[in-house]
Amino acid sequence: MGLELLDANNFKETISNASLPVIVDFYADWCGPCKRLSPLLEEIATENKDKVKVYKVNTDQNPDLAMEFQVMGIPNVVSFKDGKMYKRVVGVAPKAELMDLIN
Repeated sequence: MGLELLDANNFKETISNASLPVIVDFYADWCGPCKRLSPLLEEIATENKDKVKVYKVNTDQNPDLAMEFQVMGIPNVVSFKDGKMYKRVVGVAPKAELMDLIN
């Protein structure tokens, strides 16, 4: 399946127009922990498609977005509600902790 990628061109519009809470995974292709987290986020997206939208942002390709949201380490998963940053989880986290981003 794969999660939809956001970049500097579509990030703000996608987040501000979202009718559901949004989870954004800030990651890099070379990051081992990011690769371990990705299937879990895809599972959350599939199981909760009427409750949350899940996207990915490649920090190597979008350093300005990473800087804007103070992404110092990856994986860095940030939730947004009503277009505003809500909660953050840094590192590989269990599913329950990731689900807490939207609850």
